[in-house]
Parts: sequence; structure tokens; C-alpha cells
Amino acid sequence: MNKELFSYLFVIIALLIGALYYNNAIQSPIISSLNTIKTSYHNINESIKNSIDEYFTQASAIKELRQNLLKYENNHLVMQELASEIHDLYQENRSPLKLNTKVELVRAISYEKFGNFNRLWMEVPDYNSSKIYGISYKELVAGIIISKNGRALALLNQDIKSAYAVYVGNNSAPGIVHGNNNNLLIVNFIPAWSKIEKGDEVITSGLDNIFIKGLKVGRVISVTTEQGYQNAIIEPYYKSNEPSYFHMIRSIR
Repeated sequence: MNKELFSYLFVIIALLIGALYYNNAIQSPIISSLNTIKTSYHNINESIKNSIDEYFTQASAIKELRQNLLKYENNHLVMQELASEIHDLYQENRSPLKLNTKVELVRAISYEKFGNFNRLWMEVPDYNSSKIYGISYKELVAGIIISKNGRALALLNQDIKSAYAVYVGNNSAPGIVHGNNNNLLIVNFIPAWSKIEKGDEVITSGLDNIFIKGLKVGRVISVTTEQGYQNAIIEPYYKSNEPSYFHMIRSIR
């Protein structure tokens, strides 16, 4: 009798897990509720951590912040000088070019599914589900944000559906980079006449309206030729060991 009862319970649990995994209608309210709980947990956890830091690490934090402030002030002055020079150039040449890049900090809530470390539910204020956004971590490209069931889902670089436009090497050979669900990336559709070599750096081109130009992606470790194009295997700079906060590019130009 106990064996039969155990078998019935096992079948019911298996059917319930299957329904939750494959049925979006069932998944949606559950995921939404779980994400709300996780967001609250993260907020409380950060509040407690910040309180502890204020009491126990205040002196070292102040010292570090002062050092960073000096560095940022210096960089800010350099950027101001550069911006002034560029503005004068535009004025002198009556250029209509305008820059209006908007970047904001966004937070990862949880992995989409256990075992897949390349997809993260994100907390994005005023989320526009009709757009694709680029995300970076310390000036390194981390991936893109797409919409899934109306919510913001980050596809980190290694995800096979994470794709964006790049330049390869000093000659700025164009290509499209995407993940392959392992630790490396692939750049496809590089023109056959473009000279690229092992060690060439890969950066964003900014031509996909997702990223600004010049963000670092990785370095070439091998090159192959196929059907009139070159393909390059890339070792990415960003390693997604502890994903938490990212900078999201809200708009460019």
C-alpha cells in the first residue's frame, strides 16, 4: 500500500513540475510573485549589509571613496576638456551631430532557470518590452536584455541568442558576435578580404542601435573561413561569475 501511495505521489509531483516548466500561463503568475519576493529580499539584504558596513567598515570605506573621488575628479576634468574641444569642432564645422546616450544601473533578481547561468531576470524601471538593450559591467560588454512574457530577461554573452554587431582588429572588420553556451564566443560574417589575426581585439561597432561604439568584448583566439566569410572564436573579457548589477544602455545617439 505504501508503495502504491508513493507511486501516486511521485506521478502527481512529476506532472505538477512538468506543467510549471512548460506552461507559460502557469509560469507567469508564479514567476511574477517569486520575483517580487526576491526583489524584497534583495532590498532588505542590501539594507542590512549597508548598515553593517556603516558601523564596521566606515573608516576604510571613507578612505577608498576619497581615493576614488580624486581619480574621478581628474577623469571628469579630462572629459570636460575633451567635450569642450569636440563642441568647438562641431561649432566650427556647423555639424548637426548630437550625442544623447543614456545609461542607468540595473539589478539582477534571479536566474531564469536552475542550471542555466546565462539568463537572468532583471529589475528594470520603466521597462519598454519592445526594445533590446545592451548591458555592460565595468566597461566590458556583458550581454543584452530582451523581453520574455513582458519582463526583462538578460541574455549574457555566452547565451546562443545573445547577438550584437562588433568590429574585429585594427582594420575594424565588421561581424556579428553571439554565444554558444560555453565559455567562448563566435563572430560570424566577417568579410573574407578583412585581415584578422589571433590576438585581435573585438569591440562593439554601435551600428545595431544596442551598444555605443568601442565597448570591449574580447580577443580572437582562432580564425576559420567558410562560404566566403571568416569566423572568429573569441575569449570574452567579461566573466559572469557573480552577476549582480549592470549598466544598461537605455538609448544611444
